[in-house]
Order: sequence, then structure tokens, then C-alpha cells
Amino acid sequence: MTDISVPGSIPISSVTGEPVARVAANATVADVARAIVARDVGAIVVGDDEQPTALVSERDIVRVVAAGQDPATVPAADIASTKLVWCDAEATVDEVAVRMMDRYIRHILVERDGVLAGIVSARDLLGVYSAYSAEIDLDFGSA
Repeated sequence: MTDISVPGSIPISSVTGEPVARVAANATVADVARAIVARDVGAIVVGDDEQPTALVSERDIVRVVAAGQDPATVPAADIASTKLVWCDAEATVDEVAVRMMDRYIRHILVERDGVLAGIVSARDLLGVYSAYSAEIDLDFGSA
């Protein structure tokens, strides 16, 4: 069998990738939607602060549209989540998954030395677990 690590024990920092997607503090919901599409992410930090205080997700945008509001006129700051959940870059995938499940959230901010290092989504975690599962299936299939 291939020597691979159990996915839940790897540090979450190995899952964070590109620099965090951001929009200006005065952005509209339409600006956020365009940034989400352009960056192919599920959430955007609002503002340029090292320690962000606001995050807008795809779900937040859907709520605006479902309410019949015009995304081009609604400030992103008005709909942004401000109760952000953080984890340390050295937390394990399992620890982060449990925290996300306990809080019923889809995105968690990752910090290293007090600075935002990335954002991890439930989809990112699913990718880690499913890649491991595929490796196991391949190993057992060849036995």
C-alpha cells in the first residue's frame, strides 16, 4: 500500500492556497459577485485590514437577490458576516472540520502569527478527504 498520511492530521495551512480574495470596503454586492466569479472562490473579505472583520459569501449574495434587492446598490458591508471564525495555520484538517461543523459554517479564516494567511472552505476540506478516499480505493483495487 502507498505510504500516505491520514488527511485529518495534516495542517490546514497545506489546504490554503492563493492570496485571500478581497474587495474594497465600499464595494457593492454586485462588486463582490464579480470578484467571486473572477477568483473562483466562495467568499470574499471586505476591506484591506490585516485582521479582517467582514466576509461575504455566495449565500449572502443569494439572500440579497432572493429579497428582491438590487446587488448594484446594496453595500457589501451591510450584508457581510462580522462574526468571523478563525483557526491557526497549524490546526489539523480534522480540527478545522469539527469547528466548522460545530458552528455550522462553510468558511473559516486561517491565521499565522496574527495575520490572515488564507480562507478554507467546506469544499476544500471535502477535497482533502475525497482525495484520500480515492487513494485508498486505488490501493485496495490493485490488491
